[in-house]
Amino acid sequence: MRPPAWFPAQFVVGDGFTLPDLAGPGGAVTLGTTCYDTPDAALAHAGVSLRLDRAGTWSLLLPGRELRRPAAGAGVVPPDLLDVLTALHRGADLTAVRTVRSAVHVLSAAGGVLAEVRVLSGRGTGRRPRGVEVVLIDGGTGDLARIAAALTAAGAVPAPPGSADGPDGSAGDLVTRAVGAGVARILRHDAVARVRGTMPDGDTPVHQMRVGTRRLRSDLQTFQPLLDPAWSRSLRAELSRLAGALGGARDVEVLRARLRATAAADPLAPLDAGAVERIDAALAGRQETALSALDEALRSPRYVPLLDALVRPPRLAGRHAAPAARVLPGLVRKPWRRLHAAAGALTPDLPDDDWHEVRKLAKRARYAADAAAPVVGVEAAVLAKRIAKAQKILGEHQDAATAADTWLFVARFLDRGDHDLAVTAGRLFERERAAVTRARAAFPAVWAAVCEENTTAWLR
Repeated sequence: MRPPAWFPAQFVVGDGFTLPDLAGPGGAVTLGTTCYDTPDAALAHAGVSLRLDRAGTWSLLLPGRELRRPAAGAGVVPPDLLDVLTALHRGADLTAVRTVRSAVHVLSAAGGVLAEVRVLSGRGTGRRPRGVEVVLIDGGTGDLARIAAALTAAGAVPAPPGSADGPDGSAGDLVTRAVGAGVARILRHDAVARVRGTMPDGDTPVHQMRVGTRRLRSDLQTFQPLLDPAWSRSLRAELSRLAGALGGARDVEVLRARLRATAAADPLAPLDAGAVERIDAALAGRQETALSALDEALRSPRYVPLLDALVRPPRLAGRHAAPAARVLPGLVRKPWRRLHAAAGALTPDLPDDDWHEVRKLAKRARYAADAAAPVVGVEAAVLAKRIAKAQKILGEHQDAATAADTWLFVARFLDRGDHDLAVTAGRLFERERAAVTRARAAFPAVWAAVCEENTTAWLR
């Protein structure tokens, strides 16, 4: 899984490295603070920074958001910041650590923090710098590129990416890594979800947590023959509860974004702006209810135990010790065959639900092929990529169908005395059904590319 743009960019430095001038449009500020973290550096691994400055102010730096609180006592982390960090500390103590030797905030012209650049210290009494990491806050990839160029010119070397699994690893090793990737996605986005923030790239933490949860549930199902059945069933049940809360919040996010896009789709035939705003206001109320339900789920007494179980190594069984290259094709074959049969049977006159079922099968087959790619090779990676293209069309189909049903409901029940709203909802409905028709027409050609011999031969 490729990390998002805000994830720490890592650099290796030598003993004589000196941090160059990284001033942004608004300059730069060197921080004089004490950094706090868990014993296993969970915050640092997630790109999160918690520190106490010399003036007695706590600062929690999340991707795209900074929270500041006055100190309540010596070394006492404010309770609301502890709550935001629940998924990362899970009850472990947050104590002063010495992994950050110094840090600099690169500022925008308006005084906002574009990025935080941290110089990490090595072990021993000399405390030599061992590396630099850059975390985007409000900045974009252009800011990251400029900072990286300055660091490279000063002698820093980009850290090499993690090594591939390779064809000689065991099936259990691959399952462990696949499950760990989904867990990491949930942990990295939990804190931002709790403060209802957005990521610097414009994505939402609710979306990313939902993807992580879905992928975990899919991987636990695909790799079931390599896992302890009771263990995986229990986790899938708990993840299902979390997925329900995330799904409710994410569905309204998608609807609100789709409302704006569909309303603006034809500038020559504009919709009533006031009616669009009234529909959006109704969706905003629904979103607040869904986010409150998600807040409850993230603070449920069941949530932290679920995370504790997920971060521990999976309970392996079956042929987990066998080479992954020997075992994985057989495990991917089952979701692929189910998808192949269902997608091949799709016709333009089938109900929306049938198309949605194929979308769900596509996700599982794609995740399975993606997980197998490090050991199977380019064939699995190409298959996953092509399924992703088909899944995108199926996703557009489902989003349009869901939106159409929503706008029809609005037209019928939201305010029967609001003629403008009813007309606007009806026009939105027609535009969405047209999108459904376009998706159905585009799918066969994309699906034919998925089924090409050069991408599926390894599954036979």
